[in-house]
This record gives sequence, structure tokens and C-alpha cells, in this order.
Amino acid sequence: MAEKVNPSGLTDDECQEFHKYYVQGYLLFAAGALLAHSLVWIWRPWF
Repeated sequence: MAEKVNPSGLTDDECQEFHKYYVQGYLLFAAGALLAHSLVWIWRPWF
């Protein structure tokens, strides 16, 4: 039996795997942004 395919063309398992890596990428980006803002704050506080 064929697996159910979503409108995106991915199966449910592929969607879950994609979501896992998407969230990890976002968290890595957010951590990098927090680090960059902290370093700039230490260098030149803007408040």
C-alpha cells in the first residue's frame, strides 16, 4: 500500500524529519543571533 502523500509531496515521516531539522536550524540561528547581540552589547551598549 502506498503511503499518504501531503500537498507538499512529502510523506508524513519525511515531514516530521524535515520539521526536526528545520527547528534545529532555527534554534542554531537564534543562538547565533543572541551571541552576536551579546557581543555587540558588551562592545558598545546601546541603552
